[in-house]
Amino acid sequence: QVQLVESGGGLVQAGGSLRLSCQASGSIFSIDRMGWYRQAPGKQRELVARITTGGSTRYADSAKGRFTISRDDAKNTVLLQMNSLKLEDTAVYYCNVIGNNWSFDKWGQGTQVTVSS
Repeated sequence: QVQLVESGGGLVQAGGSLRLSCQASGSIFSIDRMGWYRQAPGKQRELVARITTGGSTRYADSAKGRFTISRDDAKNTVLLQMNSLKLEDTAVYYCNVIGNNWSFDKWGQGTQVTVSS
């Protein structure tokens, strides 16, 4: 079993910053990609950013230039630094971790990010 623990969500004013953290534990032999998704009320879940073992990253257009994803493989942790937050960034953010050869595909419980004016 793989467990994910997310932290770092909260309430922030527009223009502010937050850092999300997600740590994986349990029956982990190797992790392929780690990423962050978000879901706003009434909308579908969407990719925010993801990072592979080799360090390749992919960002949603809305996140480019403002968000930075990074990972610490020694700690099985993925971070999402979010700067210049906007009202439209308000959503529940979910961590996703995929094992090599798709050995597992795990979602976190979600952490609320609320950006106020």
